[in-house]
Amino acid sequence: MTMNDFRLLGQTGLRVSPLCLGAMTFGEEWGMGMNAEDSKNILARFLDVGGNFIDTADVYNNGTSEKIIGEFMRERNCRDRCVVATKFSFNVDPSGKGKIGNPNAGGNGRKNIQRAVESSLKRLQTDYIDLLYLHAWDMVTRVEEVLTTMNDLVRQGKVLHVGLSDVPAWYAARAQTIAELRGYEPIACLQLEYSLISRTLEREHLPLCRETNIGIVGWSPLASGILTGKYTLNDDGTASGDGRMNMMHKSKNPVFEKFYAKRPFEIAAAVKDVALEIGRSPAEIAINFVVNQPGISSTIISATKMEQLESNLKALEFNLPETLKQKLLDASAYPRTELDDFWELGIQKGIHGGCRVLR
Repeated sequence: MTMNDFRLLGQTGLRVSPLCLGAMTFGEEWGMGMNAEDSKNILARFLDVGGNFIDTADVYNNGTSEKIIGEFMRERNCRDRCVVATKFSFNVDPSGKGKIGNPNAGGNGRKNIQRAVESSLKRLQTDYIDLLYLHAWDMVTRVEEVLTTMNDLVRQGKVLHVGLSDVPAWYAARAQTIAELRGYEPIACLQLEYSLISRTLEREHLPLCRETNIGIVGWSPLASGILTGKYTLNDDGTASGDGRMNMMHKSKNPVFEKFYAKRPFEIAAAVKDVALEIGRSPAEIAINFVVNQPGISSTIISATKMEQLESNLKALEFNLPETLKQKLLDASAYPRTELDDFWELGIQKGIHGGCRVLR
């Protein structure tokens, strides 16, 4: 596989590269990431090797990520070549601690979606967004309001395709069903966390996407760097290693908190063993696993150094032997639930009269 082996984004006709360049590290406002020049160099290299899919959000580095991408596309005159995805949901109100914030400066209501899109268009210096994501479920806004607002934006030409990120499977199923029944713009893809450490989307999201022709864009295939093998877990529950993990741990962000346990590091050790067997880096193995999983339209990678990007790109150069893939699957198997017993072959034989029924 190469970067020129483009994939369709779900049921759309939009062609995207198998690796998507994540731009959360573009800008330095969050105390980590890159300046504009280094960010543009990463972007240039990604496009030069055939990539076209770029992922950002209105909140990344307080909007600087989108600004850098917009400047890059204007300077290089490559807007038509790029497939730009951005997101809305997180609150952008700058109110300080102790002040009353603005609840409508975030969330998934029509007011915030409209505000977010207009602001993103200005920062990106473009008149359309290729893919607009709901960034995260806000637990309060009805899915109908989200769908009608996004559908209106598509009809206005400001957005070409729509997606959902970090939502429950039932929410995505309801959204796609309503879109189909009412003739709204369908959900093109789900953006979900997916790595050998985080495989729970395989339980319900993946079957849902197969049934409804929704693509999946996986984020954090390296599990915030743990699967690179550069971290070790200390007895006090902290991690040693050169990277941003400890900075994020101090933030108490639940996305990162789950990694400070024994099991993620056991899975990382299995990845390292497989990497040694075939002469690849652990990062290449971890990304290769996600890229080649069924239903994956693209996989988000990120880099703050050119050598990191080059290493990530090498994940497309090989096919993992089935025996080693099974070793990874066994090491990373997610916990069973009571329903798993009813979804497996033994119970199904009782349903189908002892016969095997195929689709």
